[in-house]
Amino acid sequence: MRLSRIIMALTVGLAVVAVPTAAGAAQPQPTPSATTDPPQPPPYPPTAASLTVNRPTIYLGETVVLTGTNFGPNETVDINVTVTPQAAPAVAPARRSDGSTVAMAPVAYQASAPLHFTAYTNGQGRFTKSYKPSVTGLLTFTATGRESGRTASTELRVLHKKQPLPVTGDSLGTPMKLGGGLVGAGAIMLLLTLAWRRRQRFGGAAH
Repeated sequence: MRLSRIIMALTVGLAVVAVPTAAGAAQPQPTPSATTDPPQPPPYPPTAASLTVNRPTIYLGETVVLTGTNFGPNETVDINVTVTPQAAPAVAPARRSDGSTVAMAPVAYQASAPLHFTAYTNGQGRFTKSYKPSVTGLLTFTATGRESGRTASTELRVLHKKQPLPVTGDSLGTPMKLGGGLVGAGAIMLLLTLAWRRRQRFGGAAH
């Protein structure tokens, strides 16, 4: 009798324990996602770098200042220069005293500015760099940060320097010859005037 009671109590206890286990197993399990979630963009996207010049157009021999912003802090920036040449301006010929002309060739600018140089940013990713072009035409500056990879570009138009009116030795000789001729004509007129007065004086005394 006692044995049957013990068996019955064990059976009831096992049944009570098995009920929550079966209920948990019966609940639906979430299925794993077949695709991974896309990466989230950064909360603050980086600002694009910029490159500017303080003057968009200059004459050959003048200097401009390049300013770069929003590059990496304390990084080296490589700057490349490409040149699109423009036609050379026509130079007015010098005129000789005999009326002929002499062609005047423009003098080439001797200094050579680099077409590749570097700049260094500060802690805010900013730099300034002076540049003096040695050629005319449309210059395109492209700046690229070595660490950040950010890039920016700007353009500068360089015009031929205004040339003064050429003066040759023949041009100087023309006014000198004219001046000498006027002086000679004046001397002859003075001599003729003196001779006429002298003649009038002696002619009056004879009467």
